[in-house]
Amino acid sequence: MTSTNSALGKFLSGRGMRKLRRDRMALVALAVIGVYLLLALSVGVGLLDKGDVFDRAGPDTVPGAWGVQDGEKRLTDAEFYIEQVQRAARASNAEDSLAELRFGGLRAAPGTPAEVQAQVDDAWLAFDAVAAYEELDEDPEVASLLTTLEQKVEGLYAAPTGFAGAIHSLRLSLGTDRQGRSILFRALYSTKVAVQIGIVSALISVLIGTLLGAAAGYFGGWVDHMVVWLYSTFSSIPWIVLLMVLASMFRGGPFDGTLIPVYAAFCMSFWISPCRVIRGEVMKLRELEYVQAASAIGFGRIRILLKHIIPNTAHLMFINFSLLFIGAIKAEVILSFLGLGVKNEPSWGVMINQAKAEVLNGFFWQIGAATFFMLVLVLAFNILSDALQDAFDPKHVGSQ
Repeated sequence: MTSTNSALGKFLSGRGMRKLRRDRMALVALAVIGVYLLLALSVGVGLLDKGDVFDRAGPDTVPGAWGVQDGEKRLTDAEFYIEQVQRAARASNAEDSLAELRFGGLRAAPGTPAEVQAQVDDAWLAFDAVAAYEELDEDPEVASLLTTLEQKVEGLYAAPTGFAGAIHSLRLSLGTDRQGRSILFRALYSTKVAVQIGIVSALISVLIGTLLGAAAGYFGGWVDHMVVWLYSTFSSIPWIVLLMVLASMFRGGPFDGTLIPVYAAFCMSFWISPCRVIRGEVMKLRELEYVQAASAIGFGRIRILLKHIIPNTAHLMFINFSLLFIGAIKAEVILSFLGLGVKNEPSWGVMINQAKAEVLNGFFWQIGAATFFMLVLVLAFNILSDALQDAFDPKHVGSQ
């Protein structure tokens, strides 16, 4: 057997790629992953910044576009919008306050403070007419009064049109959380955090695991014993405990509140799986004829390891990267839910953690959005992982 007949040779020859291209589910998964990467890139270049995520987009816990609000919630939302305009109109610098008042693309309607205050008073009269009823959903007269109230509230604001109007509608399409922030924008921004953590953690872990596993499998002896002892020791430490320790170590330092403790904890734990797999594969590869031939020619052991052995574990590196990407995303969600992971920026785990009180009140939009976005990405990578193994694993390729 020669190195050109190895797993890397089969990969470069295109046989695995042809099989991968014939897998329609894998192509769909790749397209979904590509969409997520584009979303993460758009967030990274500033198309969606933290201001869009943390700014109030409307009242608290507004359901999404196809959600249904009861009369009490409609009345509460109307009260919120009236109070915001009234507070701005009565401020000492009323003109500036009204000009600065906005909820996403929604701004206060133009007019002098006196004119705006007159509209506010008129809206309060409509509000009082509705609030006089005890059962807002059962009395047929309330429906008409609520509609009138909401029309008067709409008159207090200048609704955006065109592209700005589309963005404003998109902002509220999945509703708002308990602080009135856009759930959709938070879920989209969290894509960047998930992809960033997945790529960095998986890439570093695979590189560390490959180098250590290849060295252990090829050199054997004390090198193998040291690596085996190392991953046996690290595998005995739960990564959640490791993260807690690292978070305490970074507290008060320049990396406090950053993703560095998350990266460190994941990379110090996730390298173990690829290390074990690569070690076993290298122990088989070192006995093959092309390795023995390279050694007989006089090639150095380091050169043989880097040029002939490690490249022939490429299929395992791809598969492990995909699996660790999934593991990092799920681990981040768990840790952030527990308050040990991402801080100072949105993530799916943070959203699920913050949705606990909302779920108790029957509001599932935030936890549903975070779960859906995570589910689609993890499912796509699971499908891709299976397809990569079928396409590039020598046992599967050889059986075609």
